[in-house]
Amino acid sequence: MSAKKNSVKPTKPKTSKSKGKPRRRPKLKLRGFNNLTKTLSFNIYDVCYARSPQARKEYLEYIDEEYNSERLVKILTEVSEIIGANILNISSQDYDPMGASVTILIAEEPVDPKPDQVLAHLDKSHLCIHTYPETDSKTGVSTFRVDVDVSTCGKISPLKALNHLIDSFESDIVLMDYKVRGFTRDVKGKKHYIDHKIHSIQQFVDKKILDRYQCVDINIHQENLFHTKMVLSDFDLDYYLFSTAAQDFTDDEKERVRERLRREMTEIFYSKNIYSTTGPH
Repeated sequence: MSAKKNSVKPTKPKTSKSKGKPRRRPKLKLRGFNNLTKTLSFNIYDVCYARSPQARKEYLEYIDEEYNSERLVKILTEVSEIIGANILNISSQDYDPMGASVTILIAEEPVDPKPDQVLAHLDKSHLCIHTYPETDSKTGVSTFRVDVDVSTCGKISPLKALNHLIDSFESDIVLMDYKVRGFTRDVKGKKHYIDHKIHSIQQFVDKKILDRYQCVDINIHQENLFHTKMVLSDFDLDYYLFSTAAQDFTDDEKERVRERLRREMTEIFYSKNIYSTTGPH
C-alpha cells in the first residue's frame, strides 16, 4: 500500500507588532446564560484509486480499521479539549460491515453527571462523527466520507477545532457550514444574535492549509450562516494509489487514473454529476 499524502500541521498565527495596546471589543455583559447555539457541520472526503477488486476490498477494510470508533473517540476528545468543553458522556459504535459513529455530550462548565443536567445539553452541546467508506467497481475510485458536527452553546466556539479536524483526516475535499442560532440578552434586555465577529470560515483556517486548496465561500451574513468549501489545488498521483504505485502504470494509464480522481473530486466539490456516467472513463 502506498503512503497517503502528509497532513499539514497548523502553525500559530503571527501577532501584530503595532505600537500600543490592541483595541478590544467590549465584553458582552449578559442578563443570564449565553443561549446562542453555534454549530459547525463538517464534511471531509478522502479519494483514492484501487486498481483491482481485491485492492478495493482491502481499501474498505483498511479505512474501516484506521478510522474505527476508538480512533474517532480520540479525535473528538481532542476537539473537546481544544474548544474548552467538558465531556459529559461518550457513546460509540462500530458497524457491520463497515463504518463507525461517535457522539459526545459536552458542557461549557464542569457539572455533576446528573440525569436532568445531561438531558439539558442533548440538543445544544454535542460532538458527533460518522464515517462512510465506499468504492466504485466501474472506475476503481474509492471515496471515504467523514461527517462531523460540533454544536456548542455559551461562549465556547467550535471554530477553534477547524485546523485539528482537517489535520486529523486525509482531506481532499472539505465542505463546512457554520450557523449561529437563537439569541441571548444583555443586561439592558437587548437581544444579541451573534457574539463574535466573522466574515468567513476561512479566517479560522491556518494559512498553510488554505494555500493547498481552492476555496469558495457562500455566506448569508444577515442570517449568521456561513458556508465554505475547499478542494485540493493539485495532487501527486503516487499518494492516491492503493496497493500499487505509479511506476506500475503506463503514461496513458496514469493520465486516465488522474482524470478519474479529478472528476470525482470536482463532482463532490460542486455536489453535481457533471460528467457522463455512460461515456468513456
